[in-house]
Amino acid sequence: MTTRRRSSLAVVGALALALSTLTAPQAFGQPDNPDNADIAGLSEAQLEAPAEPGGGPLAPDEISRSRNMKRVAHLDKSGPFANGDSVYSDIAFTDNHAIVGNYLGFTIYNVRNPRSPKIVSQVLCPGAQNDVTVSGDLLFLSTDSSRSNNTCNNVAQSATIKDSWEGIKIFDISDKRAPKYVAAVETDCGSHTHTLVPGKNKKDVYLYVSSYSPNATFPDCQPPHDKISIVKVPVRNPAAASVIKAPVLFPDGGDPGAPGRSATSGCHDITVYPKLDLAAGACMGDGVLFDISNPEAPRELSRQADDVNFAFWHSATFNNDGTKVVFTDELGGGGAATCNAEIGPNRGANGIYDIVGRGDKRKLVFRSYYKIPRFQTSTENCVAHNGSLIPIKGKDIMVQSWYQGGVSVWDFTNSAKPKEIGFFEYGPMANGASGGTWSSYYYNGYIYSSEIQRGFDVIDFRDPRAFPAKFVRFDELNVQTQQHYRSW
Repeated sequence: MTTRRRSSLAVVGALALALSTLTAPQAFGQPDNPDNADIAGLSEAQLEAPAEPGGGPLAPDEISRSRNMKRVAHLDKSGPFANGDSVYSDIAFTDNHAIVGNYLGFTIYNVRNPRSPKIVSQVLCPGAQNDVTVSGDLLFLSTDSSRSNNTCNNVAQSATIKDSWEGIKIFDISDKRAPKYVAAVETDCGSHTHTLVPGKNKKDVYLYVSSYSPNATFPDCQPPHDKISIVKVPVRNPAAASVIKAPVLFPDGGDPGAPGRSATSGCHDITVYPKLDLAAGACMGDGVLFDISNPEAPRELSRQADDVNFAFWHSATFNNDGTKVVFTDELGGGGAATCNAEIGPNRGANGIYDIVGRGDKRKLVFRSYYKIPRFQTSTENCVAHNGSLIPIKGKDIMVQSWYQGGVSVWDFTNSAKPKEIGFFEYGPMANGASGGTWSSYYYNGYIYSSEIQRGFDVIDFRDPRAFPAKFVRFDELNVQTQQHYRSW
């Protein structure tokens, strides 16, 4: 789970030549390269400006983008997932393959040539959300929909029935053309999301399973559920995976909530930074910084609530130095139109927090909010959602999904003054339908986006500020398991 840097003389020579062109902007996009001709010689302000300023609302499937963002590939949903029920969700990456979960299973794409992605295999395995992570030849899949059994041949079944099942499924993907089902682990309240934590002995991996919405009528999801489940997976014997602990993270019950603000009853998502033994939990009513030096016993360092603007702490992203955390607020649960003047710039946004202090005295300190600056229509579900860092040394730049608000690239190097520097979006879904991009992640030089209803997009962020990131390579990338990168 480390970055791989190319070291051949040919690559170093090519990189030196390419970097030298950054002193002469006109050379960055050579006129004989049709993909870059339209950005040759442009200033930063011009790169961030719309490629084709429009005169009105976008039509369905019409594209609006900044000049430095260009879609280079698209694949519609297909096969068993070519219908409205197959909501595309999260993405994991391994060996130049993108694995995209959806509510009915997952698809493995070969993205060795990002401009021509190919479907390698599709696995039908119903069980929303089907969030995915990978570790070597193992793929882990979250089931957060009460099912009749723990196989892929199941149907929905009420959580009031004791025999119903939710949790983690494990697949062997050593042959990506034919993934094999290996095992399943049931967890209380299912697995809405999960986070992969590499074991320090390299013989095991841990999964921090986040789930919520307990109910007294659910035998396997009883309130108060102020905990996570920790699944331990022996890498050489994944069939022996099991829940080893279910630590209560909020012995005081967490934030009690209020009208318009979720109470804490577990976590929605956790991001870990193993190199720094840190984790950031987005836990419904609370944002939490944890010490995970013992991965089997996360320990709270700092906790923050926002009783003014945050409705639902949804996800978290560290900067590369581990000195900041970006928390997202999923106001409206992802189904509401919140990117408008009525809601304003501070709700349904990101909260940027600096980590100050040392050791056990580290604290989260709020600095500012960031929200896309483009208003959406009243039919477009839009709110802060999943994103990742773009690996640029000395800069804190992130790409992020905003459902029908599209893909935003933004700079939070100055925690108090974040700024959008690129965007890509489609027009509203036809007939006011819900949709948009669920996850947008940067992997080996390109942005990959899982479009809930449209399918799979590959976007090139063509900007001199991000050019060094083109040369950072990851064999494996689970965005909620952050890796330290070194850029040129």
